[in-house]
Amino acid sequence: MKVTLFATTAMGLEAVCARELKALGVENTRVFDGKIEFEGDLTDICKTNLWLRTAGRIYVKLGQFKALTFDELFDKTKDLPWEKWIGPNDRFPVSRVTSRKSELFSKSDCQAVVKKAIVQRLKEAHGVANLPERDGKCAVRIQIDKDIVVLSIDSSGDGLSKRGYRAHMDMAPIRETLAAGLVLLSRWRPEEDALIDPMCGTGTLLIEAGLIAKNIAPGLNRSFAAETWSCIPKKLWANARQQAKLAIKQDAEFRIYGSDTNHTALSVARKNITLAGLDGIYVQKLPVAELDSRFKKGKIITNPPYGERLGDEYEVDALYEEFGDVMAKNFPDWHVYAITPHEDFEELFGRKATRKRKLFNGNIRCDFYQFYY
Repeated sequence: MKVTLFATTAMGLEAVCARELKALGVENTRVFDGKIEFEGDLTDICKTNLWLRTAGRIYVKLGQFKALTFDELFDKTKDLPWEKWIGPNDRFPVSRVTSRKSELFSKSDCQAVVKKAIVQRLKEAHGVANLPERDGKCAVRIQIDKDIVVLSIDSSGDGLSKRGYRAHMDMAPIRETLAAGLVLLSRWRPEEDALIDPMCGTGTLLIEAGLIAKNIAPGLNRSFAAETWSCIPKKLWANARQQAKLAIKQDAEFRIYGSDTNHTALSVARKNITLAGLDGIYVQKLPVAELDSRFKKGKIITNPPYGERLGDEYEVDALYEEFGDVMAKNFPDWHVYAITPHEDFEELFGRKATRKRKLFNGNIRCDFYQFYY
């Protein structure tokens, strides 16, 4: 079955996600702000959920149309082939609604109209009087932008950032999908370069690097909403998981190290590393001022504390100055990457970035600074 899919992603990571899709064999991607649309089949629903490191969710696009009235919304929604995806016993909550610069601005009304239209379509298509909604979950998403309606079904369930290895949450963890994006943006080569995160917190960035080094599919240890859909044969999921297991580089060699001054965070990092099955990642309690390495080249990639995290902007400024001094002194041939919203980071670090890219860490607008020595 041919189908239109789209992967959502954090603003600024669209090109990275598009490269991931190309590596999976997906052609003709269409890049928009915050999402990448592409054509695929049922197998691609399995593969993209299992493999995409920077995507937030994978949606099946049911239709796109213009609607200025609720009657139009109802009729055009009812015209779509919902029965191909939603069985007579499946749940189909209309769980996500956005509306921007559109005549249909009431989210609750849009939600009610779309639900009613789907119910009528399913009753007629399946030849039933009732829809018990007790089996697989097919959550419907409504996006309305300048009167153009896009209706889709969420195939992921929980966001793809939930890999299944996080033992505990620290106060301000970096999202797994963003951490993977930072590693991919750095063009880190595990077979050639060491990688250090000197402010590693609970180890998310280190773990994402380890998954990349060993070619472990990030979704291998979790489940997805589409696994409950009757329209996707169970063998497709079984085959996709088996192929992912066979693709793991069991003997991959890498040098990944982390340090931090927070003993509790490091304890959680060690638990997370174990849960991720990544022997060979090492973390230690060490202040930035004492950071050094026996390796001559590599990548420093970090999400340093912000003012919101430390609660003291002077402490943050001093840390950034110290970070810059240590990089210049002890890591003269390394490449350094840091994500922060601090507008004076370059001045405090003591060097102009070779490149910088606008990204979002949650709702915080940041720059990803890249220094090539």
